[in-house]
Amino acid sequence: MLGLILVMIFMIVAYGLFGIFANIALLVNLVMLIALMSLFGFTLTLPGIAGIVLTMGMAVNSNVIIFERIREEWRNGRSALSSIETGFKAGLGTIIDSNLTALIAAVVLFGVGSGPVKGFAIAHAIGILTTMYTAFTVTRFIVTLWVRQTKPKEVPL
Repeated sequence: MLGLILVMIFMIVAYGLFGIFANIALLVNLVMLIALMSLFGFTLTLPGIAGIVLTMGMAVNSNVIIFERIREEWRNGRSALSSIETGFKAGLGTIIDSNLTALIAAVVLFGVGSGPVKGFAIAHAIGILTTMYTAFTVTRFIVTLWVRQTKPKEVPL
């Protein structure tokens, strides 16, 4: 819990308003992950908690990739709207690659592992799916709402 709070504080310090957006998406990701695990009747064990912690790290990584791409586009002279759009589009490939690779590893772990390893693999695999959803749906939705409301002239990163 303390680790999650520290990560959330870091995101706000590093990315300001967009860090708050990322934190909202991170919490939605966590709720979705726990809801899906409950829906399928998975027992939460220490390896499962480790899978959830790794998922939270990957979710933060996804947002960092997107925000850094937005920041890079902004520094290269693009408009705020163009920077945001390009940042999400450019980050998509990298995020899919990293999450797909991690998903393959989780499937292999599930296939060759025993009880605790399978628990980790299941939690991590479900977390990867929720992370890919929240990084591009929830975060983008929140940013889009903000853009429509404020019509920014610059990117607050």
